[in-house]
Amino acid sequence: MKKVKLAIVCTHPIQYYAPVFRELMTSDGVLPRVFYTWSQTAGGETFDPDFGERFAWDIPLLDGYDYEFVENMAKDPKGSDFFGVKTPGLARAVREWGADAVLVFGWGVYAHLRALVDFKGALPVLFRGDSTLLDPIGPLRKVARRLFLRWVYSHVDVAIAVGQNSRDYFRWCGLPSERIVVAPHSIDTLRFGDPAGEQGARATRRRSELGIPAESIVFEFAGKFTDKKDPMLLLNAFMQLESSAHLVFVGSGELEGKLRDAARDTPTIHFLPFQNQSEMPSAYRLADLFVLPSRGPGETWGLAMNEAMASGRAVIAASRAGGARDLIRTGETGWIFESENLAGLVNLLKVALALGRDSLLGMGTSAQKYIAQWSTYEAARGIELAALKAILGSSYDAESVTA
Repeated sequence: MKKVKLAIVCTHPIQYYAPVFRELMTSDGVLPRVFYTWSQTAGGETFDPDFGERFAWDIPLLDGYDYEFVENMAKDPKGSDFFGVKTPGLARAVREWGADAVLVFGWGVYAHLRALVDFKGALPVLFRGDSTLLDPIGPLRKVARRLFLRWVYSHVDVAIAVGQNSRDYFRWCGLPSERIVVAPHSIDTLRFGDPAGEQGARATRRRSELGIPAESIVFEFAGKFTDKKDPMLLLNAFMQLESSAHLVFVGSGELEGKLRDAARDTPTIHFLPFQNQSEMPSAYRLADLFVLPSRGPGETWGLAMNEAMASGRAVIAASRAGGARDLIRTGETGWIFESENLAGLVNLLKVALALGRDSLLGMGTSAQKYIAQWSTYEAARGIELAALKAILGSSYDAESVTA
């Protein structure tokens, strides 16, 4: 079977997507090329307003797959603003490459919404998104939102959901189940593994440097210190515990000052600055249990859960973290509590303390085994199947396609 030439439209190189694009290059059914639309990131650096700093990831994001940057002609180029990405040359670049189908990652910038409209009817259009229905919304806004989204997704032939909540969202937006394919929200699980024990040894040294006794249970939050992630809820819950446990915050953001002020004079609460990608496998292993207390809006998944689990750590997650429904198996890989429910979080922290370190690390082993199915291979395989479905339509037979 001739390979399907799949044009992938993405804003900029992202640490979670690059491994999937590399894996797609090994596909028997798909030949991908990534068209990056935020061309100002071609040098490798981006400014993240939530972290509040400009940085470049310290792992390769452009190696091992075919790509090109399409010139972004926006007057004020920003990947976080709808009109901050405009690429009038995108359609021409995709046509000149000879694409058989196009996959658009997200429509939150003008260039990508325009691509859905421009390619509809000209090429099979795939769309990959992770939106959910978890955030509260008023009835009038809900109606208006649904009408608009039904128009957006009327331009999509096959939608790629990342899990159960995004699949429900696509159905709500009017897409029938037969036009939805799941390609799981993934990380490079192998990179976070630690077969030689080097990351674990480094984490032990870092715990010692922080003054954490070897026998103490450690809870951890890693990510952006923003209202959406709600790290203050975790701090307040921890302060209600009467134990020798420790709490580590890893990251930066607008709430850092408030968190540090609230934690002042509490020697069992520690802060580590923003850690680049190569540091994260040992950073997660500082803890015995990872906590993601997100309240949203817009916490569509929470990939820190994937990373923590791949690092051998169980997870407590809030209900509005979009991935919790897929990743958390109560008492096996972690627990879920209702977002913004302080008492619920306090109770789960107490449950974890009662179990002890050995049991928590045993749950972490289970979590690591479970997250293996949310791998870059499975994500690439899902995209491949979606592309073939878009091309072959009703004649498509997933069982006839080799992995």
